[in-house]
Formats: sequence, C-alpha cells, structure tokens
Amino acid sequence: MTVPKEMPEKWARAGAPPSWSRKKPSWATEEERRARANDREYNERFQYASNCIKTSKYNILTFLPVNLFEQFQEVANTYFLFLLILQLIPQISSLSWFTTIVPLVLVLTITAVKDATDDYFRHKSDNQVNNRQSQVLINGILQQEQWMNVCVGDIIKLENNQFVAADLLLLSSSEPHGLCYIETAELDGETNMKVRQAIPVTSELGDISKLAKFDGEVICEPPNNKLDKFSGTLYWKENKFPLSNQNMLLRGCVLRNTEWCFGLVIFAGPDTKLMQNSGRTKFKRTSIDRLMNTLVLWIFGFLVCMGVILAIGNAIWEHEVGTRFQVYLPWDEAVDSAFFSGFLSFWSYIIILNTVVPISLYVSVEVIRLGHSYFINWDKKMFCMKKRTPAEARTTTLNEELGQVEYIFSDKTGTLTQNIMVFNKCSINGRSYGDVFDVLGHKAELGERPEPVNFSFNPLADKKFLFWDPTLLEAVKMGDPHTHEFFRLLSLCHTVMSEEKNEGELYYKAQSPDEGALVTAARNFGFVFRSRTPKTITVHEMGTAITYQLLAILDFNNIRKRMSVIVRNPEGKIRLYCKGADTILLDRLHHSTQELLNTTTDHLNEYAGEGLRTLVLAYKDLDEEYYEEWAERRLQASLAQDSREDRLASVYEEVESDMLLLGATAIEDKLQQGVPETIALLTLANIKIWVLTGDKQETAVNIGYSCKMLTDDMTEVFIVTGHTVLEVREELRKAREKMMDSSRTVGNGFTYQEKLSSSKLTSVLEAVAGEYALVINGHSLAHALEADMELEFLETACACKAVICCRVTPLQKAQVVELVKKYKKAVTLAIGDGANDVSMIKTAHIGVGISGQEGIQAVLASDYSFSQFKFLQRLLLVHGRWSYLRMCKFLCYFFYKNFAFTMVHFWFGFFCGFSAQTVYDQYFITLYNIVYTSLPVLAMGVFDQDVPEQRSMEYPKLYEPGQLNLLFNKREFFICIAQGIYTSVLMFFIPYGAFAEATRDDGTQLADYQSFAVTVATSLVIVVSVQIGLDTGYWTAINHFFIWGSLAVYFAILFAMHSNGLFDMFPNQFRFVGNAQNTLAQPTVWLTIVLTTVVCIMPVVAFRFLRLNLKPDLSDTVRYTQLVRKKQKAQHRCMRRVGRTGSRRSGYAFSHQEGFGELIMSGKNMRLSSLALSGFTTRSSSSWIESLRRKKSDSASSPSGGADKPLKG
Repeated sequence: MTVPKEMPEKWARAGAPPSWSRKKPSWATEEERRARANDREYNERFQYASNCIKTSKYNILTFLPVNLFEQFQEVANTYFLFLLILQLIPQISSLSWFTTIVPLVLVLTITAVKDATDDYFRHKSDNQVNNRQSQVLINGILQQEQWMNVCVGDIIKLENNQFVAADLLLLSSSEPHGLCYIETAELDGETNMKVRQAIPVTSELGDISKLAKFDGEVICEPPNNKLDKFSGTLYWKENKFPLSNQNMLLRGCVLRNTEWCFGLVIFAGPDTKLMQNSGRTKFKRTSIDRLMNTLVLWIFGFLVCMGVILAIGNAIWEHEVGTRFQVYLPWDEAVDSAFFSGFLSFWSYIIILNTVVPISLYVSVEVIRLGHSYFINWDKKMFCMKKRTPAEARTTTLNEELGQVEYIFSDKTGTLTQNIMVFNKCSINGRSYGDVFDVLGHKAELGERPEPVNFSFNPLADKKFLFWDPTLLEAVKMGDPHTHEFFRLLSLCHTVMSEEKNEGELYYKAQSPDEGALVTAARNFGFVFRSRTPKTITVHEMGTAITYQLLAILDFNNIRKRMSVIVRNPEGKIRLYCKGADTILLDRLHHSTQELLNTTTDHLNEYAGEGLRTLVLAYKDLDEEYYEEWAERRLQASLAQDSREDRLASVYEEVESDMLLLGATAIEDKLQQGVPETIALLTLANIKIWVLTGDKQETAVNIGYSCKMLTDDMTEVFIVTGHTVLEVREELRKAREKMMDSSRTVGNGFTYQEKLSSSKLTSVLEAVAGEYALVINGHSLAHALEADMELEFLETACACKAVICCRVTPLQKAQVVELVKKYKKAVTLAIGDGANDVSMIKTAHIGVGISGQEGIQAVLASDYSFSQFKFLQRLLLVHGRWSYLRMCKFLCYFFYKNFAFTMVHFWFGFFCGFSAQTVYDQYFITLYNIVYTSLPVLAMGVFDQDVPEQRSMEYPKLYEPGQLNLLFNKREFFICIAQGIYTSVLMFFIPYGAFAEATRDDGTQLADYQSFAVTVATSLVIVVSVQIGLDTGYWTAINHFFIWGSLAVYFAILFAMHSNGLFDMFPNQFRFVGNAQNTLAQPTVWLTIVLTTVVCIMPVVAFRFLRLNLKPDLSDTVRYTQLVRKKQKAQHRCMRRVGRTGSRRSGYAFSHQEGFGELIMSGKNMRLSSLALSGFTTRSSSSWIESLRRKKSDSASSPSGGADKPLKG
C-alpha cells in the first residue's frame, strides 16, 4: 500500500459520515481510514489488510527460484554463470565445466543455506505471533480467535500482561475514567509505564451487551509510521468526538496494571504502526567495497585485453603456421578460417584467464567481516557489567570502515553524559539556591560541604535525594509564597505516573529523567505528587492532601519546547502552570516581570556556565469566562478536519502568553566515565568531533570544556549567534579571516583574498596554524545550512578542531551529517542514545547507538551498539584499525596470488600456438582458490595484527593510515598486480629454461608437458605460501596449521591424483599415473623450484628490509620499541636475580616502569607524547604521514564541486 507522507490528512466534512461513500481498496493510495464497529461486512468492502503478518520471503515452492534469482542479481554470480555456459560449448572450452561449477555451486549453496536458515526463523516467529489467541466480540459473544483472523472493526478484549494484537482505539477499561497502563518497550524501548485513556463517551461501555450494540464509525489518518501521533474522529449518535494518540493502544504494547480493557481495531497486520516502522534500513557500503567494484571492472577490462591479444596471436599463428599442419592438426568442422579460430580462441582464453577475479573473493570477504563482527561481540572490555550489556555489531558490512573515520557526530545528553538527572540548583523570585557558603562568604566546594539537607520532617521524602543548601528548605518551612508556588508548579506540571506499592513508598514513572528529577525535588521539599486521574491531580502540600481539577494538558514537543497544565484549585481559582526552555518561555512573559527577568537570566547563564540543564517556570491566572471561551476554541481545533495540529498549536500559543515568571531550575547531568580520555585519544588520532545537542549554548560549551573538546590552549573559540542570514555570514567570514591572519606568516606568498578565491580553499583553511573551535546556535545553524551558505559554514567548521552545535533539532542533526558526507572525502560516524538521534545515525556512514536511559530506538537504527561512550575508542582504534588493516592485507595478497596464478597461462600462450591449452592440470585450477590457498589468507584476514591492542590505544597516530586510505588504494592495487605479473614471468620462464636441456637420472629428456605442469604448480603453491608467511604479522596456531596444512594437502592431493588407485577407478580422468612421483624425485626439479622461489621472494624481502631501515612506518617503530622494552625487562629481571639481597616494600602495586596514565589523562601531554613518539622514526619518517596528509588535502577539490563521497585512491 502506498501511504501519503504529508500530514495532516484531509478529513470527511462535518456531520455523520455517509455510509454509502465508495472507498478505494487498500492497495491504492489510501487517503483516510474508515472503520465501523461490529460491522465486518461494511469494513470488508475497503479490502483492508488482515492481521496476519508475514516477514518471511520464501516458501517451499518459491525458495529455489526466488533465491537463485536474487543471487544472480549479483554481478559476480551472473559473470560466473556466463563463464559456465561458455565452458559447456566444446569448440571454445579447453577446461572441464566443473572447474567453474564447483566453486559457483559452493558459493550459491552457502548463501542459500544462510538465507534458508534466516527465513526459517522468520517463519517460526510469524507463526508464533499469528497463532496467538485473542478474545474477539462476534455476534455479541466473546470468542477465542487467532490473531491472524482479527479484522478491522472488531472489538477485542485484552487482559493484564497481554500483548496488544492490533492498533486499537481504547473504548473502556477496568480502571476508573477509562484509564489503562501500557508498556511500550517493543515499540520504542522505553520500559516506563504510559497511560492511555478512553474518551468519556465510550468509557462506560464496559458491559458486553453495550459493546455489542456499539456501532460508532472512526474516520482517521491512513496507515503511517508515526508512533507519537494519531488524528481521527469518532462519529456516534450523530455526534463527533476527537481522537488522539492518547486514546490508542498500538500493536506491540503490553497491558500493565489493568485488569481488562476493550478496544476497536483500527489498523491490522502490515498497516499497524509497529509493522510500518519495520522497513529496511538503507544499505550502507564501505569505500573499499566501492573501490573493489571499480577494480573488478578494470580487471575485467584487462582480461578482455589479454583475450584480444591472444586471439590475434592465434589468428596470425593459424594463418602463418597452422595451415602447414592441417593434415596433423585439422581445424574443427565449424572453423573455416584463421579469423574464426581467433574468435573462438578469444572466448577460450576468457574462460581460462577468468581466475584473475575468482568467485571465492566475495565469499572470503564476507567470512572475514563476519569474524571481525564476532570479535566485537565477544570483546569483554566492551562489556558493561552494570547493565549486563555487551557490544554488538548489528551489521557485518562496515567493519573496515571503522578504521577510516575522520568525523564523529555525537549527541550530548545520554551519550557524553549519563542522562541521570539530579536537581542541583534553582532560582526563585530572583534568589538563587543550591550553593553553600562558608563563614567567610566563600562558595564551598563539594568536598568542603557540610551534611546534606535533612528531610526527616517529610515521611514521603525520597531518601536518595540530596540537596546541600538548607536555606531553600527554610524558605519552604517559613511559608514563602513564591517558593511554595515554585514547588507547586513542579508537582503539577508533568506527565509522571505514580505507583504506591506499600503505604508511603512512592515510585515515579517518568517519560524523561528531567521530569522525574523535578517531581522528586518537589516531593522532598514538601509538595508530594501522590496520584492522578484523567481529571484530577492529588498533591500532599506540607502534609495536607489537596486535589486539583485538571482542566487541560498542553503537552511538550520538539517544536513547542514547553509544557503547560491548566488546573482549578479547591477554591475554584484557575491557573496555568508552564515550564520550558528559556529561549521559548522568556519571550512569553508579561512586561511587568522585566526586573525579575534580568536577575533570573543572570542565574540561568551562571547555571549553564556550570554545565547544568535549565528550565524556566511561569504561571498565569485565568478567569472563568476566558477559560470557557478558550476551551471551546480548543475543542473546535481538536475537531478540525484539516491542519488539526497547527490549529491546536495556535490555540496553545494564545493562552501561553503574558505569563508571570516564577524562577528557573538547574539539573545536573554528569559526564560518563572515561569521556574526556576518549575524546582526547580520538582527537590525537586526527578524528574531528562535532557535538550536536539540543541544550543551550552555555551548557554545551561547559560540557565541551569538561570533556576536553575545548581547552584553554586553543587559539580561539568562535561563537556564532547571528539571527539573520547576513549576521551569520559575517560571523563566519570573520572567523575565517582570523584563522587566515594567524597563518599569514606561513602562507605561500598568497594574500588572504587570493586564498579565498582559490579552488583549494578548504585545503588552505585546514592547514592553518593553531587550534580553533566553533560553537553555533540552532537558529544560526538554520541559516548556515541554506544552500547559498552551507559551503562557507562547512569550510569554517572543518578548519576547526572541535565543533559544537547547540539548540539543534533532530532534522538539523541529520542535515549537518549529510553536509559533511556530501562535500568531504571523509568517513562519518554518528553516535547517540535517543529517538531524536535516529535520523543522524541513519544518515552517517556508520551509526552507533548507546543503550542508555532513553530506550533503544537509537540502538535499533544503528550499525553498532554498546552502553558507554568510552567504548568508542576501542571500537575505532582497536577493532576498526585491525579490521581495516586485515582487509587491506587480504585484498593485496588475494589479487597478487591470483595474478601470479593466472598470468602463467598468458605467457604459455606464446609457446603453444595460442591454442588455449592450460599450463596446470584442470583439477589444480579448480582447487587452487578453494583448497590450496583459501585458508591461509582467511587466517591472515581474520587474525592478523601489526601491533597489540594496548599499543593501538597508546599510539593513536597509528590510526591515520586508514583515514588516508594508504593500505589499499589504486596505487597499492597496481603494485600487487605488478608483483603478481613479475612472479608469473619467473614462474613460467625459469622452469621453461631449466627444462629445455634438462634430463632425468636415466638420461631421458625431462621436458614433458605434465612434468612441467607439476613443477610450475608446485613452485606456485610454495611461493605464495612463503609470501603469506612474510605478510603475516601476527602468528597464531591457526595460521601455522592453515599455511603448512595447505602445503601438505597440496602434496597429498597431487600424489593421489597420479596414483594407481584413482587410475583404476577413473581411467579416462586420471591418465598420468606416477607422473608427480617421478617428477618430484628429480633433483633438477627441486633445484628449479628452489631457484624460482628464491628469485620471486628475494626482491620482496630486500625491499621490506630497506624500507624498515630507511623509512619505517609508525607501526614498525612501535614494534621496535616493544622489542626493546622486552629485552630491557629481561635484563632487569636477570639483574634482580643476581643482585637482590634484601627486600623493601613498595607503595605501588605495579612496576615502577613509566606508564601512560598521564598520557591518557592529559590532552596536552598526550599530544607531546605522540610527537615524541613520531620523532623516534627518524626525520624522514616523522614527516611521512604529514606529507601524505598535505598531499591528500591539496588534491582534494573544493567542496563546491563535491558530490557523494568519492573514492580515495
């Protein structure tokens, strides 16, 4: 079904809905949903989806054809199928069909088994859900029905702890006023209970006989995926009643603390909001994937070129030489000319040379990625003991991209901070509370503070709540009216649910930690929120129970950024209480509060400067007549046929004006453990961190300093707060000018204006001297992201070491990430913990979800997840760097070994009349990639390391080669290809030359075709095995077993294929009995193999030796220093054994060797340590990475010419 995405929808005109109106079937565009209670015949006319869900893709009949169709949509599989078809044509195939079909079938089978297993579990899950039982009201009787048989318009009875079967309109419940409680963990991950309420007109329909007569009709929005919104109207008894999300029970929720309830099915099966949200996430590909696709196309072009060369050679040879041997070597019947012989030879060589791109490459890549994903999942150092939460790789396709990240976009609340809120300070009527002063009037620090405030006067106080300023409690006890009104507002203006398990033991269920902290603070200061109904709130004020009539809740959303309640107190006085963001609320205050506003603003700035989250509180008295008029306008807006939300917002805006200021609250959200150290390490790895937060500027800046993003050593922190396009452009221009002015002395003779107009502006700006940071507000960012200014903003921001965007919306977060993706040659990573971070996480190349206090929506949308921000350093610097290193080494070796293997056929073509005869035995060709050389390269790709994990964390500069894409690019690819071609030349011509005059021990000629094939094949397997031994940096038992085991398997299969036993069973297939034994018994053959191996390998050894001594990498230096340390430790132990005669206790529990505590704790010291380390490598080496970085930035085009992220190479 196609679902319109624009909201709100167009509703039917006022009055009772015409039952005769015709409706398009659900497969067409659905503009509105109509559902009539207890009338299946009417509802079936609209052909709505049934409640049966199907997430599986196949059944027994369709699995084979559909799965094969899907697999052959992969270009590689189609290519190898095409080769197989060619091999079935006898005129052009010199290889048996099984050389291609065996690996192809193996790959297809492995993939099919994986797909079938996944689909089996999907079938199992679908059947389990579809066969759940539900009580449905049919013909006035409650009957047990399977979920799959529930239809739109049915009335369902739910009982406590049952799952909701479909999206229901709540009609009635066992609780007073039609209330019910639900848990939405399966929808949004939030485990706190939420309340839903039936509309008053249906809340009395608790009797089955009344429900059986209910014939109301609902007209509402069509199916969509918006979990927090619903707009509809109930038409019943010639009246209409507005419906909202508060009246809905969504599929996937669980009924809690409610004995029973009845609901009317509005959306069923795939139309439910749960299923609408289960759409597939956009498939992400790595830069290596994209590069591989390009390289495979190049290789295919190279293959065609080789085929053309050999085909031309065949045509010439047949014309000039072959015609003389027609008697002995006649052409096939279909061949009538040398040209046609060359044409057939072209296809023959395409078949023979196709192993330059083996199908096993793609399978091996997936196996390696799967292994890397398991390493992340199994990492105990990323396991959170407190939450019992492991790290999880939710995708297997992005592991190596973790080693190439240049930009991190992070949420603040719950990601950098704990999202555990503590009421810290407040401002009431111009006086600030929360600080403690000593006898001299100086502010006391935390360690110097006296005992916390004693709340023993209040038997309902929360014993975990701590507050340090006793003057606030004194003001409450003294009966200060402003203080009382302040806490009264906090106890009334919220959506918290209260649960009292035992007398006096209150448990609050809050939708956000902020709300919970504020209500708990009011509770401890004597204003205890006790209970609520849909129309009342009961508060114990200083021990006295007072019940307020709840007239209206004007709820919070990301646009309003405030929440209000309208209540009537027992004296009949109506008052509006409002709390919200200062940027919103301060503009809605009465002008008479100006003096108080100035004082409170100073307090707000002070609180924000300390990193506290602030809210402003205000109230407004309403007279009865005005409220009645306003309530009528609100009712009309809620019944509006279109633009319902806009009309309600306008009505809310009207009443939330000219309010009187009460004060402000300040809540502390502490940093997570390890955040400063993590950010310092990632910064040293040349990763730029941008914080995108909804908090106010001062709070975000203070957190920036706390987590070491911003430091006092920075040259300047630019703050952009312009309200207009011109102001923002001017502030960005001044920031760029200051950066350029500070670098004028190191400029290359250009003036600033020349640089500004240069096409390499970004490169120039990023090369400026000094460290800068940029802080920009949400309203300024809105202008900066406009099409004509986004490049100026990007150029300025990318030149800064740190960027903080404040007061941003979820959409702006995604826009900032998209901007960097669009114009920069960089891998982006977004990390967050809440639903407001989902768009950012999905937009970035890599999305990371924090399983924190705000549910699991961010985790569900992410590629990787864990519970604490500090694990990000290990994910990138250890797992990411290793994954990138392993994948690059795997690809380099894979292309090398296959070119060395395949190109021998090319050289042989010049000596066999271009007849497409193969050098190797056809069984060797089949088994080379799937048996002889597959496991050693897989072991290297899964287990290899250049330095241990501790060194990866200690030396973050090791991360930079991945950012610069140094280990596998087009240059490295051509080097591998050149080495492979060089090896193939020696592999062919050394045995060819040696065999030309060689004889056996008995004096007979050694040079026969099969002996030559065995010699070349054996040389090849030994050479590539030695080469992977040189490439392996970290040896495990598995590496040894696979490398030497593969060699042993090669010789075992070789001797078996030339044995009498196989000849006796298959005389037509294994005709060369004893050839391997006879050939390998000759000393000349072994001398040839040794010579070939030495000549192939020695240049590689020599080159690596010279590079290690003349121009070592940073990883080489780290390995060297590690070896030196081991030797020093060994010498130290020997000296202690010899010279120690006495004993002295040490105050330390570990060795006195200099550690890295200061390196990690201090950003400045870390920077110096890394510089000192790079100085280890000799002067030429220390500038190596930097010169490449400058070269990369110089070659990068200006952002104005950018598109999607291009390949690095």
